[in-house]
Amino acid sequence: MEHSVSIEYARCRGCTTCMKTCPTQAIRVRRGKATILDERCIDCGACIRSCPHKAIKAVSDPLTCLEEFQYTVALPDPALYSQFQNMDNIDRILDALTGLGFDAVYETAKGASLLTDYARSHPEALRDVPRPIISSACPAVLRLIQIRFPQLIGHIAATISPVELSAILARQKAVEETGLLPEQIGVFAIVPCSAQVTEAHSPGDLQAPVLDGAFSIQDLYLKLLGPMKRIDTPRPLSTAGRAGVRWAFCGGEASVRGSGERFLAVDGMDSVIQVLEAIEDDRITDVDFVELSACTKGCVGGCLTVENPFVAAMRLRHLIDGLPASTGSFDDEVGDPALIQPDKPLEFSPVLLLDEDRRAAMEKMAAIHDLERQLPGLLCGSCGAPSCHAFAEDVVLGRADRSDCIFQVRARMQEITGDGDPDDYLPTPFRKRRTSDKAVHVARGTNLRSNGPKYPPA
Repeated sequence: MEHSVSIEYARCRGCTTCMKTCPTQAIRVRRGKATILDERCIDCGACIRSCPHKAIKAVSDPLTCLEEFQYTVALPDPALYSQFQNMDNIDRILDALTGLGFDAVYETAKGASLLTDYARSHPEALRDVPRPIISSACPAVLRLIQIRFPQLIGHIAATISPVELSAILARQKAVEETGLLPEQIGVFAIVPCSAQVTEAHSPGDLQAPVLDGAFSIQDLYLKLLGPMKRIDTPRPLSTAGRAGVRWAFCGGEASVRGSGERFLAVDGMDSVIQVLEAIEDDRITDVDFVELSACTKGCVGGCLTVENPFVAAMRLRHLIDGLPASTGSFDDEVGDPALIQPDKPLEFSPVLLLDEDRRAAMEKMAAIHDLERQLPGLLCGSCGAPSCHAFAEDVVLGRADRSDCIFQVRARMQEITGDGDPDDYLPTPFRKRRTSDKAVHVARGTNLRSNGPKYPPA
């Protein structure tokens, strides 16, 4: 898989902040710099948000890619509409995109609207999917399920994402209108997060990418301001209704699926993991559909957006008030249900596999547990791993040395010095606690400044 998240090592200070926020323990800090374990990374962007030194970024395509095609189509995510103040007309944004070099615009919200209509008009299509059905819209969540919750793969809705459907329809439309060959037409998504950048080049549910690239909202935001101001009367380019635009914020997809469905909408990776654990344990049985968004408030809170997610969600709700409920139907504009079916099943990604040989894997697992019992269990991160278990795993797999743990160093120093106290050579946070006069007084409930009791007697 070609990941979009990368580290700019000149900026990295090795502070371990990103390591502690990664939901899949994909980051290690070695020799003062953070590194990413590609097989564990889900491109969720948590590290991008948390890095205080702006050393982690998502690498998207440059606008010069447009020059490689005779005709280009932009696929803006509806989250783009929420990034601008005092915006009351989506057409202004869409018209401005043509000023950046795109020949045409096809909204991702249009694909979302058609998928909404499909869910409403063809409920039998997902009849055999175990409940609760999990939305397939968020690529970071899908990758998380592949890595940590493989038993839930069967719960995922068997449909491609809105941006993938929009890319297919946009290319078909461009071929009909221009007479060009499909390969002469470039279709590019404008996305709010790093996971969608990765999906554009390495889709998990399709044999081959249907997009030719992806641009982040951050990269195009400033470039759009000038053309938007110069437009007096924008052309009527928007074809998506409220049903499709709602997908940009958490709960939008679930709320428009069907009147009889019981749904749950959850945003934020920590909450997503909690819900997936509950589903895995069969503790959520009264819900038909679950919409999971890795980002706070949904796509409007993606790591490649520029606006506060709460403000963006408010703006988008205000903006859709003037839109029609829906535009077009799936049967009229798509027709063939096979077009939205994945042609490659999602599979379990065994990133935690210790060894191909079962006996060797069991021996390594035992070695990991033995070493973990010798570790302090403080999750301090000084070893460069997010937990003592992860550190023990790194040692057994040859990715780290026992001496990387400061507490293992202390024990070794004690062994070498004999009667000496190794705490004299260690930084204060890693020294053993010593009983002080203050600690004694606190334990007794007295105050050092006054000889009386710290709290009134019972």
